[in-house]
Amino acid sequence: MSLHFRFRTVLISVAAALLPLSAQAIEPSQTVKVTQLLKTTTSWNGAPIKYPQGQAEVTSLMVEIAPGGETNWHEHPVPSFGVLLEGTLEVSLADGKKKLLKAGEALAEVIATAHNGRNVGTTPLKLIVFYAGSVDKQPLSVPRPDARPKTN
Repeated sequence: MSLHFRFRTVLISVAAALLPLSAQAIEPSQTVKVTQLLKTTTSWNGAPIKYPQGQAEVTSLMVEIAPGGETNWHEHPVPSFGVLLEGTLEVSLADGKKKLLKAGEALAEVIATAHNGRNVGTTPLKLIVFYAGSVDKQPLSVPRPDARPKTN
């Protein structure tokens, strides 16, 4: 299956998951399968999702991380949602809380909370992330090296 086909399938699935079931843009049929990947009002750590003020702007990125690689500590001032296409991702918070994602799983990322993503698998990781920001208001991600947990 080509990456383009997978990306298009993920986009359709994410769009379907963001709409109420009765208002889906794509109706399931014998030739169209719609699978809800995520429907939530909170990020994975339980904090409510709140959208920024201003003109809405959605950005989508493909993030690829080599085995053993990590994003480094950062936070997102805007809501973001991801779907892991390939690999195994461990997301850690400074308080020690962790979330493990495997290929095909989706998550609502933490907002304004420092975290680090790490490829804990043996193969490259591919993650598509959608950021719900506003035009010229805030960056999508802010480095937070100060949030790294202290080791004894």
